[in-house]
Amino acid sequence: MDIKQYMNEVGVRARKASRAMAKADTAAKNLALSLIATAIRRDAATLRAANEKDLDAARANGLAPAMLDRLSLSDKAIATMAEGLEQIVSLADPIGEISNMKYRPTGIQVGQMRVPLGVIGIIYEARPNVTVDAAGLCIKSGNATILRGGSEAIHCNQALAKLVKEGLAGAGLPADAVQIVETTDRAAVGELITMPQYVDVIVPRGGKGLIERLMRESKVPMIKHLDGICHVYIDDKADLAKAVQVAFNAKCHRYGTCNTMETLLVAADVAEQVLPQLAPLYAGKEVELRCDPAAAKILAAYPHLALASEEDWSTEYLAPILAVKVVAGVDEAIEHINAYSSQHTDAIITEDYSRAMRFLREVDSASVMVNASTRFADGFEYGLGAEIGISNDKLHARGPVGLEGLTSLKYVVFGHGEVRA
Repeated sequence: MDIKQYMNEVGVRARKASRAMAKADTAAKNLALSLIATAIRRDAATLRAANEKDLDAARANGLAPAMLDRLSLSDKAIATMAEGLEQIVSLADPIGEISNMKYRPTGIQVGQMRVPLGVIGIIYEARPNVTVDAAGLCIKSGNATILRGGSEAIHCNQALAKLVKEGLAGAGLPADAVQIVETTDRAAVGELITMPQYVDVIVPRGGKGLIERLMRESKVPMIKHLDGICHVYIDDKADLAKAVQVAFNAKCHRYGTCNTMETLLVAADVAEQVLPQLAPLYAGKEVELRCDPAAAKILAAYPHLALASEEDWSTEYLAPILAVKVVAGVDEAIEHINAYSSQHTDAIITEDYSRAMRFLREVDSASVMVNASTRFADGFEYGLGAEIGISNDKLHARGPVGLEGLTSLKYVVFGHGEVRA
């Protein structure tokens, strides 16, 4: 296969399809999403079988546990994909919405209309659910998309692509509105990120190495986050029962996700009370704790203990490893987070309203939480239907990116024959 020629053809088809999608009505887009959801439930057994082929190959190739976790497609995950599409159906269609209309002294009215971005290239590793989430959000927001999934999920992605095409056809929408790159050759990624004439934005969903490469080489703007170094701070005004529950869930619900807690900060005044409560829970999951000297002293009898190095405060483990630090209070916690956080998601556990509001204002992250697990930083949980990715950038989109993040605004002007004096 001539990769350059193949990707050029994919780009041409995507650009053409994007024009048809931009003018597609809401009913057609919702019908396509509903048909895809129905097909996913109908073919759940087929999807599981395809996923098992991918998992077998991944295990044979020695894929890391965190990647295997992302690759795995359970019955619950399949149901969630279908539910995500139905949630997108229930959301208002943002396309064509006009806002901020104002009369000017000249007599004209000026406002802004929400429009699709155009063609969105999505590059992702392992996660087959991204295929459906991305397709659904792009369809509803009137965009065309080019999906380049990882080779480790090729069988499942192809099975899902077939169902997406079925839904598009059933709704009378162009099949090329969602294209999955058929080759696993990495050269296809290089072509996709250097086709600004066909692709308007790139969304990478993968490991740090992939995203660093794209940041170096892409000629197309990106919606991205590099890594997820997420914190939970237990304040000395915390309800410790809440604190234990949240700090356990934030780390142990799943290890291989970008919204998993990687560093636990505990106020000195409650450290000797709360850390011994958390220790047996973490021990039950064989979580290694990498502690500063103060935390290590409190947890001296813990079976999986190591002293933290400077590097631990800025590491995304994606594994049963947790950095733990005792801090003087909320000031030191905020200072530590702003120094080491990847600006993804950080949480405070406290019953003190003023401290909670300080934390929300002063922690410079895309999602900041009070008395809740960082694992909620997710498009589905935020009511976006699904997410196409999470951005910790500050321009265009920040946090979980749903429908609105896949649109732009253009100015619209209504006049009555006015001319410029």
